Amino acid sequence: QGQLAESGGGLVQAGGSLRLSCVASGRTFRTYVMGWYRQAPGKEREFVAAISWREGYTYYEDSVKGRFTISRETTENTVYLQMDSLKPEDTAVYYCAARSSPYYCSSGRAVCYELRQKLAYDYWGQGTKVIVSS
Repeated sequence: QGQLAESGGGLVQAGGSLRLSCVASGRTFRTYVMGWYRQAPGKEREFVAAISWREGYTYYEDSVKGRFTISRETTENTVYLQMDSLKPEDTAVYYCAARSSPYYCSSGRAVCYELRQKLAYDYWGQGTKVIVSS
C-alpha cells in the first residue's frame, strides 16, 4: 500500500511562514493529483490546495490564494505547501492527499470542482499540526 507522510508543521506567529512537505512512499502508485486539506478543531476537513501531477495545474481555496503556494517534485514523489502571511485562522491539522486515477473536470480545468472534494482522493496522510499564534 502506498503511504503519505507529512512534515513541517509547528508553531509560528501571525505573519510568519511554514513549509509543509508530503512524501509518497511504499508500494508505488501512479499519482494524478496531490492535494492539501486542513481540519480545525470542531470543524470539518476542508480543501486547501491541489496540483495535477503531470501538468502542474494548481487550485486553491479562496482564503489562501496569494498566501499559500503548492508545488511538487515528481522525481521525489513529494508535494509541498509553502504558507506565507499566516493568520490565526490557519491553525489546523494539515493533511496530504493523493489521487491514483484519472480525473475529469466537468466545469473546466481552470476551476475543477471535482478536485476540491475529499472523495476525489484515495490516499491520505496522518496530518501535521500547524498553530498560528496572534
